[in-house]
Amino acid sequence: MEMTAYHNPVLLHETVDGLAIKKDGVYVDVTFGGGGHSQEILNRLGENGKLYAFDQDKDALDNAIDDPRFTLIHENFRYIKRFLRFHGVKEVDGILADFGVSSHQFDVAERGFSTRFEANLDMRMNQNSQLSAYHVVNEYEEEQLRQVLSQYGELRAAPAMARLIVEHRKNEVIKTSEQLKKVLQKFLAPKHENKILAQIYQAIRIEVNQEIEALKEFLQQTPEILKPKGRLSLISYHSLEDRLVKRFIRNGLFEGEPERDVFGHFEVPLKKVGGLIVPTKEEIKLNNRARSAKLRIAEKANSQKPKAKS
Repeated sequence: MEMTAYHNPVLLHETVDGLAIKKDGVYVDVTFGGGGHSQEILNRLGENGKLYAFDQDKDALDNAIDDPRFTLIHENFRYIKRFLRFHGVKEVDGILADFGVSSHQFDVAERGFSTRFEANLDMRMNQNSQLSAYHVVNEYEEEQLRQVLSQYGELRAAPAMARLIVEHRKNEVIKTSEQLKKVLQKFLAPKHENKILAQIYQAIRIEVNQEIEALKEFLQQTPEILKPKGRLSLISYHSLEDRLVKRFIRNGLFEGEPERDVFGHFEVPLKKVGGLIVPTKEEIKLNNRARSAKLRIAEKANSQKPKAKS
């Protein structure tokens, strides 16, 4: 496969290395995109190996790999268990995920993901979804907007931003990214304009695609889907995602602490493998999208302790 910008995957070798590929294993790439990670997995599989991939973006279907060992499923990864079962798969040897927006989605102006282009407010990863950035900006109540901008964009000025958007849309619908930028111009200090805009876009995009909910649902299914000693290899791009991944690997929970026995011990379904992996300076130079990537690898516990008989 020729590596175009769309196909240039972040932390390619490190992420696939993390899966500890078995020649005849069964693997899942839940964020197929341009197919770069999937192709590398296939390169390491034997003729009896199998790879399933997920992507909700119909543009990704054009990159389907012509290989009898490969199956592309046009669905959101939050439904991983359901659709693997549909294909007769109950357990797999490894799962790879590269969260966030693909280079293709960023680079196609009309998709509305990038602050670089003027475009209609869209930001849908699944083009069939009813909820778009237009609906969030123009139809959410002020309190809902404040919560989205504060929680997902981590913006201190979220209350004032939400108030200004609601005031403006009483007289004029906000249809494009440029209109939204003008409405919020007073918050965009020249030195920090790009950073603040990126936070605003991130917040709206996460809400449009229900990314946090999807991530939680996906992670909760992985211990059941993985075989004992099966691997997870997960790339996150912002602190909200990475925090959830880190906590789930450590505690099997997103909040709080796991229940301990009388000796203070607790069991979790996963254990971390190695430490946090980030891209090298050389990779960031070649692929700017890699700059905020964080890779965490985990392995399913070999076996759970048997429950005591009642």
